[in-house]
Amino acid sequence: MSVAASSTRTAVQHKPLTLKTYLAYAAGDAANNLTFTMAGMFLILYYTNVVGVEGAVIGTMFLVVRFIDAFTDVATGRIIDARQPGKMGKFRPFILWFSLPLLVTSMLIYSAKVLFPDISGGAAVLYMYVTYLLMGSLFYTLVNIPYGSMAPSLTQVPAERGKLATFRSYGAAIAVLALAFIIAPQIKANIKDPDALQHSLFITTAAFVVVGMALYLFLVFSTKEQVTRSDAKVSLKDSLHTLVSNKPLVWLSSGAVLFLTGLTAFSTLGAYIAIYVQRNAQFIAWNTLAQTVALFVVGPFIPTVVRTIGKRTGYLILGGIGIAGAIVLGLAPLGTVPLFGLLAFFLIGMGINGVNTLMWALEADCVEYGEWASGKRTEGTTYAVFSFTRKMGQALGGLVGGLALTYAGFNSEVASTGGAQAPGVAQNIQYWSGGLVAGFVLLSLIVMARYPLTEAKFLEITQEIAVKRGADSAT
Repeated sequence: MSVAASSTRTAVQHKPLTLKTYLAYAAGDAANNLTFTMAGMFLILYYTNVVGVEGAVIGTMFLVVRFIDAFTDVATGRIIDARQPGKMGKFRPFILWFSLPLLVTSMLIYSAKVLFPDISGGAAVLYMYVTYLLMGSLFYTLVNIPYGSMAPSLTQVPAERGKLATFRSYGAAIAVLALAFIIAPQIKANIKDPDALQHSLFITTAAFVVVGMALYLFLVFSTKEQVTRSDAKVSLKDSLHTLVSNKPLVWLSSGAVLFLTGLTAFSTLGAYIAIYVQRNAQFIAWNTLAQTVALFVVGPFIPTVVRTIGKRTGYLILGGIGIAGAIVLGLAPLGTVPLFGLLAFFLIGMGINGVNTLMWALEADCVEYGEWASGKRTEGTTYAVFSFTRKMGQALGGLVGGLALTYAGFNSEVASTGGAQAPGVAQNIQYWSGGLVAGFVLLSLIVMARYPLTEAKFLEITQEIAVKRGADSAT
């Protein structure tokens, strides 16, 4: 038996995860994406083309609200770490309590013209801020932080964690694909009729409340925490120590900020690429399908990547594939040969989905590193710190995506009346989209090239933690 296998077996004493657990965990992120990714993909289009708010104003809102998100994430992580597990464990009660308010506030985001038919100007901006703040900074945080913090409590086996991360990505991808194929036909049919588009989005998001709640209930009642933890309470000092002493978390979070900036800018501009560059809103669905197929191509290989070349090397290789896709996106003649967009989205999909999957596995490893370094297990704070930096990347990505739309010359007043954009706008949107993805992903790879927690070091850490827990239980 190899040393690695021996270490893993010694460090981990629990039942192997079942397919039901993996599917339940995937269902949780599918539900999450019915709200958060729905906003990332379509909120800016809704407010420019239905309500008539300028792209730069919406981008600024993304920056402000997601900046607030980052701090509410850390506060929620602290609340979780301070809470003692009950009959349902430490994390699932939060999901059970706050999932319905999350889904309802997501529906309200797309109800501006239903509740207030004549809303415009400052009132529209205020409504946009309030509803997005409630959805993203409050209820999404109270659901997503516990959800993400669950993974280290389900298993310590690296291959199982890689598989959990893969299924999480599958759940997200299926939800995103469903969003694209449900919403894209509505946009195509109603792009010149803002009132009709408002009505269809309202009905659709109301249906998401029912679907999302079913997915969350499946998650809550089909998962179970089984990683042993100390009964010692985690103090505020312990949580703050996580922020400064966990070096792998610092490097991972730094890379995540840059990566998520590029990814969010790409997501923000995706619908505009289909509508104005490829000249057919149905390409929202086809581009998303290409991106999702890429995940199902790369996803099954993630556990093998973890076992063979390791998470860091896999991150670098997959990120490079994403950059190649961004170059195609920015320079290929999408206006005359729109099918080039499918190639671009497929390559970008391989890169961003592969890297994103590895990020979740890397974050779970950082929990063990923090316990090894400090003697206290802080799943909530560790995940919250990582989520904090991801939200900062999403905030910056939303801002630069909105600004890019304005700099490209896009006119939301014209769009909200069903008019055509000025010549050259489509080409500018294409250049901005490809350049933002390539630039920020490259910066992320430069940072992650120095990520310090290798697979061998992780196995050594889990072995030492297991020995210490055995000694503690014997005294």
